Amino acid sequence: MKIGIIGVGNIGGNLTRRLTALGHDVSVANSRGPETLKALAEETGATPVTAAEAARGARVVVVTVPLKAVPDLPSGLLGEAADDVAVIDTGNYYPQQRDGRIAAIEDGLTESRWTEQQIGHPVIKAFNGTYAQDILDKGQPQGAPGRQALPVAGDDPAAKRTVRDLIDELGFDTVDAGGLDESWRQQPGTPVYGNRGDADAIAKALADASPERTAEWRA
Repeated sequence: MKIGIIGVGNIGGNLTRRLTALGHDVSVANSRGPETLKALAEETGATPVTAAEAARGARVVVVTVPLKAVPDLPSGLLGEAADDVAVIDTGNYYPQQRDGRIAAIEDGLTESRWTEQQIGHPVIKAFNGTYAQDILDKGQPQGAPGRQALPVAGDDPAAKRTVRDLIDELGFDTVDAGGLDESWRQQPGTPVYGNRGDADAIAKALADASPERTAEWRA
């Protein structure tokens, strides 16, 4: 499958490593240009490209950049992606720690709904509460006892299925966390954020979440 990854921090870099190892055709981009991705390309076989090129022909696009950088992504980012492209948003709002105040999110818009509005395409929220090293180390075969599970939220059933199947291929179970307006259940500060539990534990953590954003995660 052709996959574009925009952002090569800890999550983006490790997804590049695992997805290339699984045989996918991965293109990677960052804000500094393809020439800065030479080492990752040599390590993994991924193709370094510009952010504007990352989605070209892609069936899956992973947007894994700081939230404050989302509005700076190229206009028409997904214009040349596959018609049925699934866009994964791994982002989190860290107002005090990194992103500054984003008024719409402070007013109650879910983080991924805001990202969706910025890029002009539906997104599936996944990997946002996942430890990057776990992507490399914690994958297990289907049916393994205690297999770690990840929550996945989004409105498009077909795109969500594509993302859940890809996560299964990476070695993790998934739990349907509802539509994007329910994705507050997996934002920072919730019981599921950073939770390494199995599917039952993740489902319980999602159910136990409160929509009230705690002080640490407000501007």
